[in-house]
Amino acid sequence: MFKAAVLTVSDRSFREERPDAGGPLVVEILKNAGYAVAETAIVPDEQGRIEAALRQWCDREEPVDLIITTGGTGFAPRDVTPEATIAVCDRLTPGIPEAMRYASMQVTNRAMLSRAQAGIRKGTLIINLPGSPKAARENLEAVLPALPHGLEMLSGRPADCANLAD
Repeated sequence: MFKAAVLTVSDRSFREERPDAGGPLVVEILKNAGYAVAETAIVPDEQGRIEAALRQWCDREEPVDLIITTGGTGFAPRDVTPEATIAVCDRLTPGIPEAMRYASMQVTNRAMLSRAQAGIRKGTLIINLPGSPKAARENLEAVLPALPHGLEMLSGRPADCANLAD
């Protein structure tokens, strides 16, 4: 079982002016897919705070395997989740946000406005999702089936590509 963490990036949810709808939804989806959600947090749209949370979860002695962020991926001046993710990652994984944007483009042309990123820090995969619960669900469900294989490869466990049916 893979360990996950969910980070909500939202000024208003951090200040408790608006309930966090995206984070709990992502937790539910991950748990239903068999992930153990070990951590959740809400941070404001501040690059330093986002980076600190990501580093904390990746750099500890027992890091999580997967971090999902929700929020801060749009065009607003304070939407800096992609920049924070890029700053902490050792390697980017462009296929994940490409797949999410492709799937979302089937629903709305606004998907092309997403600046979401994904990358690897040490042994942890970090994926940015939009803040909208509907968009977060669509994006996560688009990539969720491929994640166990990627996480197995990242952890060094045997992950035989030749045995995959799709």
